[in-house]
Amino acid sequence: MFDLFRSREKTTRYLLGGLLTLVAVSMVVTLIPGFGTPTSTGLDETIAEVGSEKISLREVQMGVNDSLRGRQIPPELVSVYAPQIVDQVVKERAIAYYAKDLGYKITDADVAQVIQMMIPQLFEGGKFVGKEAYAQFLASNNTSISEFERNARMRAAMRRLESVVLEGMIVTPQEIEREYRSRNEKVVIDYVKVDPAKVQAEIKVTPEEIKAHYETSKASYRTSEKRTARLLVFDEAKISESLNVDEAALRRYYDNNKDQFRSQERVRSRHILVKAGSTASKEEKAAAKTKAEGILKQVKGGGDFAELAKKNSDDPGSAAKGGELDWYARGQLAKAFEDKAFAMKPKEISDLVETEFGYHIIQTLEKEEARLKPFEEVKEQLKKDQIKEQVFDKMAANADQARAALVKNPGAAEQLAGQLGAAFTKIDGQERGKSYPLLAGQSVEMDDVLFELKKAGDVTEVVQLPGNKLAVAVLDGIEAPRQAELSEVEEQIRTTIRGERAQRLLAERSNTVMERVRGNGGDLGKAVAGMGLDVKTTAEFGRDGQVEGIGSANFLDEAFRRDPGAIFGPVNVSGANYICKIKSKTPADMSKLAAQRYDILLRLKSQKAQQRRDMFEEGLLDYMKQKKIVKIHKETVDRLVNSYKNS
Repeated sequence: MFDLFRSREKTTRYLLGGLLTLVAVSMVVTLIPGFGTPTSTGLDETIAEVGSEKISLREVQMGVNDSLRGRQIPPELVSVYAPQIVDQVVKERAIAYYAKDLGYKITDADVAQVIQMMIPQLFEGGKFVGKEAYAQFLASNNTSISEFERNARMRAAMRRLESVVLEGMIVTPQEIEREYRSRNEKVVIDYVKVDPAKVQAEIKVTPEEIKAHYETSKASYRTSEKRTARLLVFDEAKISESLNVDEAALRRYYDNNKDQFRSQERVRSRHILVKAGSTASKEEKAAAKTKAEGILKQVKGGGDFAELAKKNSDDPGSAAKGGELDWYARGQLAKAFEDKAFAMKPKEISDLVETEFGYHIIQTLEKEEARLKPFEEVKEQLKKDQIKEQVFDKMAANADQARAALVKNPGAAEQLAGQLGAAFTKIDGQERGKSYPLLAGQSVEMDDVLFELKKAGDVTEVVQLPGNKLAVAVLDGIEAPRQAELSEVEEQIRTTIRGERAQRLLAERSNTVMERVRGNGGDLGKAVAGMGLDVKTTAEFGRDGQVEGIGSANFLDEAFRRDPGAIFGPVNVSGANYICKIKSKTPADMSKLAAQRYDILLRLKSQKAQQRRDMFEEGLLDYMKQKKIVKIHKETVDRLVNSYKNS
């Protein structure tokens, strides 16, 4: 499906996909104005300082807006996340400052490496696409080469310093064993659930109570700004129906671009991997090889390859499929693996093949020689591709035509929709963050443009939407925020009162259960007799598992830290309270440690690396604040947060 995030200029269409990579790097400022941008504060106002460098409010707002666009944070919680985004931006600048202060020299090659990591689309086949396309891509995102490379140079300095921080990090055998025991210990618990739904059902709220609450809290109940508009939506599927492709044109394209239709030699195979990576010890490699030799003996003795792969392979991506891999050409997998797979005949089984991942048993299933695909084989795909190209141009042209006509005649929206193949609807009382008709949900993109309009008759820009759609809207009216009438918020108040009472009642009932359990010597059944509560028993579960009837075992960590017979709780999970008793424990099976050692090692290294990064970053930031190198203007942060609360 074509990408509606691309530019309409032919030379930059393929590059705009890189925007998704660009904005994923938190230090790079995303220059996309839009949803939630407060207007009550000066955009050039300084929100923080690192040395002589000033961080503007505008920069932080753009980071917030990007997170909203990417749906990384919910709109209703933006005021909570905004201070965290400020801290992250400041932290990154502080690390870069410190790296420079230590004398780290960042070369142009270092910067180029970071840019390639951030925007791989600029390096087709490892080769730079050229300065013109590079500049055009950055310009399309409202930034310059110098600004972008300043940020890339900062990222390179941060990477250099981080490598020093992580140097010398080790994981001991004792730590691996301790982690294995922790992760593989199993428990069974008995529990009683105090359900908030049952508690709430007992709560009655009278009209008098609702009115009294409204009168004492009236100022906090205001309606949101609402907008009335007419919306035109251009959909890929509908436009595609009206398009045709001439077969002669397809044939000409095929004849002029035959190299596109030459397929490389490729293979489809399956394998069983016994993992023994580059960091494995000699003993671990020897154990892995012995295990692999045993599996190979079973395979060559007529064992079911697929079943043996499911039971033994350490490649999670293929093990569940009986070891099967998709078709692949040379250069896609480890060289030793490919050399063997391409050398074998179909159905042939290899001896052990060692790669940097461990020991493989490979069976080549099918082979396909390099060839030129005939026109008839690729005709249908060519037709689909041509229609995809046409449909974007057609949609864009129709949407632009509709907008131009609406600017001249805002009343012609419905008529234009019929003429140009768009879906049409009227929008009444639209609020920010609410679902849009025809769009099947919320749309930050539509909010951005619709809520920027100032008066009836104004027309939005053409907006690109998920789901391969384009849209344009005409504003018909604005309803300003006002004091809400009691009738408008009555249900909201009822829910608020009921929720507050339910929390108190839930806590009281849970504490009563705990007291009765202790008074009955830990017997849950006797404790809840006559209370309308049931005692249930879980299946055996580990720390990483799911507990049926409760949820993630992460909530029940205390069950792994205490002995059988111990009572703990109340544990709150998704609003419900659980009073628990440890019924039994099963220790880890140490005979399986060797098979899991490598994965545990990687996990512990990752955890240690993150902990070390966090400690370093927090310690450095505290030090630089004490030395007055870093200054965060709290009053500006507070105004930023309040502006989002009020938006």
